[in-house]
This record gives sequence, C-alpha cells and structure tokens, in this order.
Amino acid sequence: MSALDTRVEMSTRLGSAPLVSPVLTASGCSAFGRELEPFFDLRSIGAVVTKSVQLRTRSGRPTPRMAETPSGMLNSIGLQGPGIDGLLADDLPWLAGRGVPALVSIAGTRVEDFAELATRLRGVPGVLGLEVNISCPNVESRGEVFACDPVAAADVVAAVRAAADPAQPVYAKLSPDVTDIVAVARSVADAGADGLSMINTLLGLVIDPDTMRPVLGGVTGGLSGPAIRPVALRCVWQVHQALPEVPILGMGGIRTGLDALQFVLAGASAVSVGTAVFNDPSAPARVHTELAAALAERGFARLADAVGHAHRPAGS
Repeated sequence: MSALDTRVEMSTRLGSAPLVSPVLTASGCSAFGRELEPFFDLRSIGAVVTKSVQLRTRSGRPTPRMAETPSGMLNSIGLQGPGIDGLLADDLPWLAGRGVPALVSIAGTRVEDFAELATRLRGVPGVLGLEVNISCPNVESRGEVFACDPVAAADVVAAVRAAADPAQPVYAKLSPDVTDIVAVARSVADAGADGLSMINTLLGLVIDPDTMRPVLGGVTGGLSGPAIRPVALRCVWQVHQALPEVPILGMGGIRTGLDALQFVLAGASAVSVGTAVFNDPSAPARVHTELAAALAERGFARLADAVGHAHRPAGS
C-alpha cells in the first residue's frame, strides 16, 4: 500500500463489532478460509464469512454443480457442509487459533433450525456475528423461500436475534429474486436485524445445446460474478435510500477496488468478495488495497465518509 493510501482510515463496523477492513470473504466461495491462507494474511481483512452451516451434515446436490456463464457462473452446490458439530469442533477453532474473526452463515428449513444454530454459536470464540441465509426453502410453507416473503423472513430473523448472543450482530442475507427488496429489508430490520447482507445469488439456468438438457444436476443454480453487479448495486442503492440507518454488507460481482467503491458509494459500509477468488485467491486483500487507493484519490480521509456518498446532492 502506498503512502497515499495509508492516510485513509479503513476501519468500519459490522453492527457493534469493529472491523480492521471493510472487505470480507463471501459465504460459499472459500469454505471456511483454509483455502485462502496460502495467498494472504487472513487477519488483514475484516472477517471470513463461512460457508452456510446447517444443524446436520449435508452432502449437497447432484453433479454437475457448476457452469460458466457470460461474466459469471452458476452454482448448485446445495449447502454441502459438515453441520454445526463439525464447524464447532474443527473450522471455528482453526480460525480462532489464527486470530481470524468469523461471520458464521447459518441456514435451515424451519425457523427452529435457525434459532438452534444461533443458540449453539453463543459465546463461541472468534465468532464475530451471524449471517442469516434466508434463501432456503421453508418446508412448512410449501417450500417457499424465506427471503421471498417479508413475514417469513422476519420470523427467522426475530428467532435468531432472540436466541443469539447479544454481542453477536445478526445480518440478514437478502435475495434479489423478489418484487420489492425494500419491503423485505424493512421487515427484517423491524424484526431485529442489526444489518443486511446484499445480495445473494440470482436463480438461473443453463441448457446444453448438445444434450438439450439442463447442465446442472440440480437443474437451476445461483448466478454470481460480474454479471450480477448492476443488480446488486441497484438493491443496495434502493435499500440504503429507504433505510439509511441500517448497515449494509454489499456483495455481487466485486473484482476490483473500484467495484467495491461503487458499493460503498451506494450505501454499503463493508463488502464481501466471492466469485473473484476462483480466479484470484488473493482478491480480498487486493480489493482492500485498491479500495484504499481509490478513496485516497478521491479525497476521502475515511471510508465512513464515502458510505452513501452517491446519494448526496451534486456538489455537496
């Protein structure tokens, strides 16, 4: 980082939790952080956002699970993971032992699942907070995704906030596959969310013209990468405009510091870098450096001064 960059105060907060950097990993793209350790010091970024964990071990969806698309990719992993027991026994101690804070992503198919996970994570060393992955089917409501219903989304968040350690901020991860994302954002904020993670992947499909069948074993998958960045920015903009006091962790196709800057200007106080790590495992650290330089070049002394700047009247 240049001398110019060091003048920018890059610290921020995730709810009540301080972060040394506004750049985090994104859930699902680097498992529990181990894969990235050879490429940069994990302590230099804000936090590792874990792969979504459920109560029990999950094997995931059938293969193929990934497919390239123009400026992005589809994934249909199906939340494969070790379950909460494996996370507590292995992955979280590994991160805590290295001084790396974890934002734990939790997922479930019933409100009670989310609440139990939050209870199990109370007071666990190194757990900075919880990211509530409400883009899961609600088995008690005909499989409708929690995030697509403001009431169902609020029910999950209220249960998590009640069960979670008061010191752990709770961020609700919102889906863009809704008619009105502001309505969902307002509902979960009223239910006790300390902040919002925006956005999750968009639901997509690829068909192989040779086999004339869907490419993914699970048929549909989540679209991520630069192709979704304009959608993600629109969502962050709309929610910050409507709820300026609610902190936002922005994500969706961030590859460079200038990409991250757009999210900050739109209203995000921190960002997650996901799909970019498949091409460049050092991307989170690089994006931090590039974002600091971009802020300095534009005369910002603090990251906080740039949050939501694009909403201000021209010339102010």
